[in-house]
Amino acid sequence: MFTGIILGTGQVIAIEEKGGDLQMAIDAAVIDPVRLGLGDSVSVGGACLTITRREGSVFFADVSRETLSKTTLGMWRTGSRVNLEPSLRAGDALGGHMVSGHVDAIGRLTAQQRDGRSWRLEFELPAALMRFVAPKGSICIDGVSLTVNQVSGPRLEVNVIPHTREVTTLGDLVVGAGANIEIDLIARYLDRLLPKP
Repeated sequence: MFTGIILGTGQVIAIEEKGGDLQMAIDAAVIDPVRLGLGDSVSVGGACLTITRREGSVFFADVSRETLSKTTLGMWRTGSRVNLEPSLRAGDALGGHMVSGHVDAIGRLTAQQRDGRSWRLEFELPAALMRFVAPKGSICIDGVSLTVNQVSGPRLEVNVIPHTREVTTLGDLVVGAGANIEIDLIARYLDRLLPKP
Protein backbone atom coordinates (compact mmCIF):
# COMPACT_ATOMS: atom_id res chain seq x y z
CA MET A 1 0.00 0.00 0.00
CA PHE A 2 1.19 3.49 -0.90
CA THR A 3 -0.04 7.08 -0.62
CA GLY A 4 1.06 8.61 -3.92
CA ILE A 5 3.42 11.00 -2.13
CA ILE A 6 6.71 10.64 -4.01
CA LEU A 7 9.88 10.71 -1.89
CA GLY A 8 12.03 11.49 -4.89
CA THR A 9 13.15 10.21 -8.25
CA GLY A 10 15.48 7.35 -9.05
CA GLN A 11 17.03 6.13 -12.26
CA VAL A 12 16.83 2.93 -14.26
CA ILE A 13 20.44 1.77 -14.53
CA ALA A 14 19.97 -1.65 -16.17
CA ILE A 15 17.27 -3.66 -17.96
CA GLU A 16 17.71 -7.35 -18.68
CA GLU A 17 15.34 -9.62 -20.61
CA LYS A 18 14.74 -12.90 -18.80
CA GLY A 19 12.47 -15.52 -20.35
CA GLY A 20 9.96 -13.02 -21.71
CA ASP A 21 9.95 -10.94 -18.54
CA LEU A 22 12.31 -8.12 -17.55
CA GLN A 23 14.58 -7.54 -14.61
CA MET A 24 15.28 -3.90 -13.81
CA ALA A 25 17.93 -2.31 -11.66
CA ILE A 26 16.87 1.00 -10.10
CA ASP A 27 19.15 3.45 -8.33
CA ALA A 28 17.11 4.58 -5.32
CA ALA A 29 19.66 6.71 -3.45
CA VAL A 30 16.85 9.12 -2.43
CA ILE A 31 15.24 6.46 -0.21
CA ASP A 32 16.52 5.41 3.22
CA PRO A 33 18.07 1.94 2.69
CA VAL A 34 16.11 0.70 5.74
CA ARG A 35 12.98 1.00 3.57
CA LEU A 36 14.53 -1.14 0.81
CA GLY A 37 14.74 -4.64 2.25
CA LEU A 38 14.63 -7.91 0.35
CA GLY A 39 10.97 -8.66 -0.47
CA ASP A 40 9.81 -5.10 0.24
CA SER A 41 7.45 -3.33 -2.15
CA VAL A 42 8.36 -0.07 -3.88
CA SER A 43 6.18 2.03 -6.14
CA VAL A 44 8.27 2.70 -9.25
CA GLY A 45 6.54 5.08 -11.63
CA GLY A 46 3.27 3.99 -10.02
CA ALA A 47 3.83 0.24 -10.41
CA CYS A 48 4.32 -1.88 -7.30
CA LEU A 49 7.56 -3.85 -7.67
CA THR A 50 9.15 -6.31 -5.24
CA ILE A 51 12.81 -5.99 -4.33
CA THR A 52 14.59 -9.23 -5.24
CA ARG A 53 18.17 -8.07 -4.64
CA ARG A 54 20.06 -5.01 -3.46
CA GLU A 55 23.52 -3.65 -4.07
CA GLY A 56 24.10 -0.44 -2.14
CA SER A 57 21.52 2.13 -3.25
CA VAL A 58 20.49 -0.03 -6.23
CA PHE A 59 17.65 -2.52 -6.02
CA PHE A 60 16.60 -5.16 -8.54
CA ALA A 61 13.01 -6.09 -9.38
CA ASP A 62 11.31 -8.47 -11.80
CA VAL A 63 8.68 -7.03 -14.14
CA SER A 64 6.06 -9.55 -15.29
CA ARG A 65 4.33 -9.69 -18.65
CA GLU A 66 1.11 -8.51 -16.99
CA THR A 67 2.86 -5.41 -15.67
CA LEU A 68 4.48 -4.79 -19.06
CA SER A 69 1.06 -5.03 -20.77
CA LYS A 70 -0.60 -2.47 -18.47
CA THR A 71 2.17 0.06 -17.83
CA THR A 72 4.84 2.18 -19.47
CA LEU A 73 7.64 0.11 -17.90
CA GLY A 74 8.34 -1.64 -21.20
CA MET A 75 9.09 1.79 -22.73
CA TRP A 76 11.71 2.67 -20.12
CA ARG A 77 15.36 2.67 -21.07
CA THR A 78 18.63 2.81 -19.17
CA GLY A 79 18.78 6.35 -17.79
CA SER A 80 15.00 6.80 -17.48
CA ARG A 81 14.03 8.86 -14.42
CA VAL A 82 11.30 7.29 -12.27
CA ASN A 83 9.13 8.32 -9.33
CA LEU A 84 9.81 6.32 -6.14
CA GLU A 85 7.78 5.66 -3.00
CA PRO A 86 8.47 2.88 -0.47
CA SER A 87 5.47 1.02 0.91
CA LEU A 88 3.44 2.58 3.70
CA ARG A 89 4.35 1.62 7.27
CA ALA A 90 2.07 1.69 10.31
CA GLY A 91 2.19 5.21 11.72
CA ASP A 92 3.20 6.91 8.44
CA ALA A 93 1.25 9.99 7.39
CA LEU A 94 -1.43 9.33 4.78
CA GLY A 95 -0.82 12.54 2.86
CA GLY A 96 -2.17 11.49 -0.53
CA HIS A 97 -4.78 8.75 -0.95
CA MET A 98 -4.81 4.95 -0.75
CA VAL A 99 -2.79 3.62 -3.69
CA SER A 100 -2.14 -0.07 -4.41
CA GLY A 101 0.49 0.26 -7.13
CA HIS A 102 -1.67 -1.89 -9.41
CA VAL A 103 -1.74 0.18 -12.60
CA ASP A 104 -5.02 -0.04 -14.55
CA ALA A 105 -3.88 1.31 -17.90
CA ILE A 106 -1.70 3.78 -19.76
CA GLY A 107 -3.19 7.24 -20.19
CA ARG A 108 -1.95 9.82 -22.71
CA LEU A 109 -1.07 13.44 -21.98
CA THR A 110 -3.16 15.40 -24.49
CA ALA A 111 -2.47 18.98 -23.35
CA GLN A 112 -0.60 21.00 -20.77
CA GLN A 113 -0.54 24.69 -19.99
CA ARG A 114 0.54 27.09 -17.28
CA ASP A 115 -2.11 27.92 -14.70
CA GLY A 116 -0.67 30.61 -12.43
CA ARG A 117 2.48 29.04 -10.96
CA SER A 118 1.05 25.55 -11.48
CA TRP A 119 0.54 23.49 -14.62
CA ARG A 120 -2.79 22.12 -15.82
CA LEU A 121 -2.41 18.69 -17.43
CA GLU A 122 -5.07 16.91 -19.49
CA PHE A 123 -4.96 13.13 -19.88
CA GLU A 124 -7.03 10.80 -22.04
CA LEU A 125 -7.87 7.44 -20.49
CA PRO A 126 -9.42 4.27 -21.90
CA ALA A 127 -13.19 4.88 -21.96
CA ALA A 128 -13.88 1.93 -19.60
CA LEU A 129 -11.97 3.66 -16.79
CA MET A 130 -13.78 7.00 -16.94
CA ARG A 131 -16.71 5.76 -14.84
CA PHE A 132 -14.27 5.59 -11.90
CA VAL A 133 -13.07 9.20 -12.28
CA ALA A 134 -14.92 12.01 -10.52
CA PRO A 135 -14.27 15.76 -10.22
CA LYS A 136 -12.44 16.44 -6.94
CA GLY A 137 -11.78 12.72 -6.59
CA SER A 138 -8.32 11.18 -6.47
CA ILE A 139 -6.27 9.59 -9.23
CA CYS A 140 -2.72 8.26 -9.34
CA ILE A 141 -0.58 9.25 -12.34
CA ASP A 142 2.92 7.75 -12.59
CA GLY A 143 2.68 7.07 -8.86
CA VAL A 144 1.67 10.63 -7.94
CA SER A 145 -1.55 11.23 -5.98
CA LEU A 146 -3.48 14.03 -7.71
CA THR A 147 -6.90 15.64 -7.43
CA VAL A 148 -9.10 15.53 -10.52
CA ASN A 149 -10.18 19.06 -11.50
CA GLN A 150 -12.50 18.30 -14.41
CA VAL A 151 -13.85 15.33 -16.34
CA SER A 152 -15.02 15.54 -19.95
CA GLY A 153 -15.71 12.42 -22.01
CA PRO A 154 -12.55 10.27 -21.96
CA ARG A 155 -10.41 13.11 -20.58
CA LEU A 156 -9.58 14.48 -17.16
CA GLU A 157 -7.61 17.48 -15.94
CA VAL A 158 -5.30 17.75 -12.95
CA ASN A 159 -3.24 20.61 -11.55
CA VAL A 160 0.43 20.08 -10.73
CA ILE A 161 1.89 22.55 -8.23
CA PRO A 162 5.52 23.72 -8.63
CA HIS A 163 6.81 21.45 -5.81
CA THR A 164 5.25 18.33 -7.33
CA ARG A 165 6.54 19.25 -10.79
CA GLU A 166 10.04 19.68 -9.36
CA VAL A 167 10.29 16.48 -7.26
CA THR A 168 8.53 14.08 -9.66
CA THR A 169 8.77 13.15 -13.33
CA LEU A 170 5.49 14.89 -14.20
CA GLY A 171 7.47 17.91 -15.41
CA ASP A 172 9.26 15.65 -17.92
CA LEU A 173 6.05 14.61 -19.72
CA VAL A 174 5.42 15.95 -23.21
CA VAL A 175 2.12 15.94 -25.09
CA GLY A 176 1.53 12.46 -26.47
CA ALA A 177 3.52 10.73 -23.73
CA GLY A 178 2.06 7.78 -21.87
CA ALA A 179 1.57 7.72 -18.10
CA ASN A 180 0.66 4.97 -15.66
CA ILE A 181 -2.90 5.43 -14.38
CA GLU A 182 -4.38 3.90 -11.26
CA ILE A 183 -8.00 4.70 -10.54
CA ASP A 184 -9.25 5.29 -7.02
CA LEU A 185 -9.14 2.08 -4.98
CA ILE A 186 -12.48 2.73 -3.28
CA ALA A 187 -14.25 3.36 -6.60
CA ARG A 188 -12.88 0.06 -7.94
CA TYR A 189 -14.26 -1.98 -5.02
CA LEU A 190 -17.59 -0.16 -4.89
CA ASP A 191 -18.13 -0.96 -8.56
CA ARG A 192 -17.33 -4.62 -7.93
CA LEU A 193 -19.71 -4.84 -4.98
CA LEU A 194 -22.69 -3.06 -6.52
CA PRO A 195 -25.23 -5.34 -8.25
CA LYS A 196 -25.15 -5.17 -12.04
CA PRO A 197 -28.44 -4.62 -13.95
